[in-house]
Amino acid sequence: MAEISTTDRDISRRLNSSPPHRSANKGLARFATRLVSPVAIIIVWQIASMTGLLSPHTLASPGEILGAADRLIMSGELITGLAISFLRVLLGFSIAFVAGVALALAAGLSRLGESAIDPPLQMLKAMPFLGLLPLFILWFGIGEAPKIGLVAFGAVFPIYLTLHGGIRGIDRKLVEAGRTLGLDTSGIIRHIIIPGALPSLLIGVRYGLSVAWLSLVVGEQINASSGIGYIITYARDFLQTDVIVVCLMVYAIMGLVTDGFVRLIEAYALRWRPQVIA
Repeated sequence: MAEISTTDRDISRRLNSSPPHRSANKGLARFATRLVSPVAIIIVWQIASMTGLLSPHTLASPGEILGAADRLIMSGELITGLAISFLRVLLGFSIAFVAGVALALAAGLSRLGESAIDPPLQMLKAMPFLGLLPLFILWFGIGEAPKIGLVAFGAVFPIYLTLHGGIRGIDRKLVEAGRTLGLDTSGIIRHIIIPGALPSLLIGVRYGLSVAWLSLVVGEQINASSGIGYIITYARDFLQTDVIVVCLMVYAIMGLVTDGFVRLIEAYALRWRPQVIA
């Protein structure tokens, strides 16, 4: 009977497992299906522009947008602006990451810290941070500081909230076990708190990056002399909708690229965690 049951399990396993090429074909079919609606929208968009139903002053055609992207790339204007914008996001998000992690650790590891830190941050979180740009200009001038400060201010809250929630969600029995094994406070933070709250932190990093790019879109369109936002402002004054759409697409692509980079870090750092794939 044991041999029969083992054989039955082997047969069932072989029937349920699909060949690699079949899985690849399913993946390609699923990807092609997801492309149907975007391609259809672009086709309808192009037809509406060619027939005059959609004015170029309202929205440029896909062909004109591709031509504008080619011109901006060949002239180097788009590459230079992208580099400046990326540097602003990098600096602002780095400040937000350090501040968010430090505040979350202070509030999450101590009742006193939570009482002192969490209420003011919750109040600031409820404020429309994009409306703080005039104050930032009054405080820091019209240079790089208000733009980087706006990015940092917007991105710090997702990092703080997710990490704080992750710390509070750690089982206290793990902390007690760590103290039983002789870990001091720094050892508990390094070996128990940080690994346990890391999934929440990475979610906050992904969300914080999206908020950082959103903040930069607003910050670069006010008193800016460089960057993607400056290109948008210049194009707006001359009704160049094709250039505006190109710059907006650059913002979107950079948001996807940075999010994908964090997802790679997440896949490596959390490779120990079982995943459910539908």
